[in-house]
Amino acid sequence: MLKRIVANPSRIRAQQSFRKFATVEKSTGSSVIGSDGRHEIWRGDVDHDNEPKVKRRDGTYQPVSKLRGFINYQRNPEPYRKPLERILDWEELNPVKGDPLKHSAVEQKVQAARCMDCGTPFCQTETGCPVDNLIPEWNNLVFEGQWKEAIDRLHKTNNFPEFTGRVCPAPCEGACVAGLVDSPVTIKNIEYAIVDKAWEEGYIVPRIPKERTGMTVAIVGSGPAGVAAADQLNQMGHKVTVYERADRIGGLLMYGIPNMKLEKDTVERRVNLLREEGIEFVTNADIGRNVDINDLRANYDAMALCLGATKPRDLPIPGRELKGVHFAMEFLTKNQKRLLLTKEGKLESQWDKNSFITAAGKDVIVIGGGDTGTDCIGTSMRHRCKSVVNFELMPRPPLERAPDNPWPQWPRVYGVDYGHAEVQAVYGKDPREYSVMTKEFIGDENGNLKALITQDVEITDKGPKAIEGSEREWKTDLCILSMGFVSPEAYVVEELGLDVDQRNNVHAVYGDFRTSVEGVFAGGDCRRGQSLVVWAINEGRGLAESCNNYLLQKRDDEALTSDKTGAFANLSSMSPKI
Repeated sequence: MLKRIVANPSRIRAQQSFRKFATVEKSTGSSVIGSDGRHEIWRGDVDHDNEPKVKRRDGTYQPVSKLRGFINYQRNPEPYRKPLERILDWEELNPVKGDPLKHSAVEQKVQAARCMDCGTPFCQTETGCPVDNLIPEWNNLVFEGQWKEAIDRLHKTNNFPEFTGRVCPAPCEGACVAGLVDSPVTIKNIEYAIVDKAWEEGYIVPRIPKERTGMTVAIVGSGPAGVAAADQLNQMGHKVTVYERADRIGGLLMYGIPNMKLEKDTVERRVNLLREEGIEFVTNADIGRNVDINDLRANYDAMALCLGATKPRDLPIPGRELKGVHFAMEFLTKNQKRLLLTKEGKLESQWDKNSFITAAGKDVIVIGGGDTGTDCIGTSMRHRCKSVVNFELMPRPPLERAPDNPWPQWPRVYGVDYGHAEVQAVYGKDPREYSVMTKEFIGDENGNLKALITQDVEITDKGPKAIEGSEREWKTDLCILSMGFVSPEAYVVEELGLDVDQRNNVHAVYGDFRTSVEGVFAGGDCRRGQSLVVWAINEGRGLAESCNNYLLQKRDDEALTSDKTGAFANLSSMSPKI
């Protein structure tokens, strides 16, 4: 027997109300957003309260109210700094306090009011936030002005909201229930507003564990997974030492994400806090090369591998060996190291100029999209490149969700990231070329890259297929390969004799995180494969939970063995001599 499906009356009313206000805005051309980029406000002659009235979609000015907030107010994400201004420096994209673009306290409250008290907040489910952030709770606390309570709720699930609030693509917003009838809540903006205010107000202070278990853990890798695991295990009372092969702590956060996206002082501020809480960090320690991995295993009760997925996907085509073809991480890391040397006052004569890769005055082509591709575009723009083009293998995404991409999945739609906007502002066009595959690199008589050949492709059931006769030549003297990462580097994995999966990632079941070797755990991109910073934090937290269970059991087993040995020893000493 067929059941009649009855529509949710509340949702129908919400859709009708939203359509009514959207129609009014469209027909009148009016908007609730003023010339300053915020909701318009108004104070009457007799209004003596601190908070002004705010313009709603129906045109009225009323006190900010959470009831029907997502209907009454527009989504208004805090904008980045102006493209033509920000390409002149390496400062963060986000406006700082005092910048006219920075959202006011009233606008932050308005945006928090749009969180709709939905019955099932998909923003914190598996299709939304990987760390299950308590988003509706801290949105409501921001609305109420309870910022200290908001950072406490945020820290319950997320160790480093100042990182995710800046670099995460916000899958939570793609799963936001308000997005069904309107635009989603500005969750990412609210997240970093909470943590920035918390640092500013002194709400974030060292938490020194009151008790220690006597158990020790070595963590290899100081990226987001490793540092999240270290933070959790330290708070559980274990003694944690983090080993990093680079000269600074942070892994991907320090050298893989450029400064304009994540200021390195922000990373070091958190690392210094973790030091104060008792975590030891060791740099220039390349486990398996200049540090014996067997010494680590002998001196610690457990080991956690958070190596990342640092082996890049290559492009093995004719001309790959030419000078001027580089991997994205090589380009980004060397640029960031030079910036840090400059900031520390090192003279230019002390820089390793031979290894630095510059895009200054060059025709740059970035092969591959995603966040890393955008970072390469933004870095090239700040080098003052002559031109920049970005090749994408796949077709241009649609402007709206396709039928096979329903809510609450991540919306695979066309968007303009910060690097694309900067190219558009300077050169007047989007840098992306879609459905393009690189066929060959062409060099000059000195082995330098001077051009490349592409073919257009069409997507078939069997994957991308080159279109015959579609070859084009593109002038370039710097080509950056940003096609993702395939696996962790093998030398640590091989020395430990760990099992790997079909993609050469460390084999460890999610939720358990134990490898095939006793006492060795793995998490983050080296186990999961290339992913988001927020997923790395998720894995680091999960690894810590599993490792903690192992350590406590090991301590209990050792105590039991010690008790038994001690008991028999005493009996032996009491027996008569023969």
